[in-house]
Amino acid sequence: MPRRPRIHLPGAPIHLVQRGHNRDACFFTDEDYLAYREWLGDALKKTGCALHAYVLMTNHVHLLLTPTSAEAVSQLVMSLGRRYVQYINKTYRRTGTLWDSRYKSSLVHAEDYLLLCQRYIELNPVRAGMTDDPAHYRWSSYRSNGLGQADALLTPHDLYLALDGDAANRQAVYRFLFRSELDREAVADIRLALEQGQPLGKGRFLDQIERMIGRRCEVRPRGRPRKMALPDEMQQKQQALPI
Repeated sequence: MPRRPRIHLPGAPIHLVQRGHNRDACFFTDEDYLAYREWLGDALKKTGCALHAYVLMTNHVHLLLTPTSAEAVSQLVMSLGRRYVQYINKTYRRTGTLWDSRYKSSLVHAEDYLLLCQRYIELNPVRAGMTDDPAHYRWSSYRSNGLGQADALLTPHDLYLALDGDAANRQAVYRFLFRSELDREAVADIRLALEQGQPLGKGRFLDQIERMIGRRCEVRPRGRPRKMALPDEMQQKQQALPI
């Protein structure tokens, strides 16, 4: 069966996953994570992609980014992957491939799914049993998005910025979103869209994508993610919650 062509559109967020070959490890020491981050920063600048969230796991990587062109995502993956594989092979005196031959990606309807995707990405270490709090994991965007730690890799999405005009309050609102579990159906939709390389969204969003690409999007998530209810003080933007 022929592979489905990837759907990349300028200005539309993309959730991207790249896994180690045969799900083997692709990071071995802190120096490896640091090297990957450095070259990820170079690739973001070179391609003009804006990174909103990420997590570097032992054997895979999640990135949530917005490209400036349809080709920018593939260019970023190729440039970053080539430099990092050369580094790993030289450092550990190995040969051959490091990554699966084909990364997975899914176009994201920002209004319905972007913040949910950020939470899904940043909660990976918790789901994997590596920590009980995403703030305790060093190699993700949570410490920046949720705690305000500086991270030069990140460009906040407008929907994240719209949580609150004040940075401290915005981070508190974002932390509040992590107090409840991810909606199971929404998580299933994220995973299915990634696995099949189809857009994550519904209704007019999918109709618009189908008109643009000239073919039907085969994966249609079951429904809109459940809205997170914020406390009155958050809605009124009067005070921040503690960590």
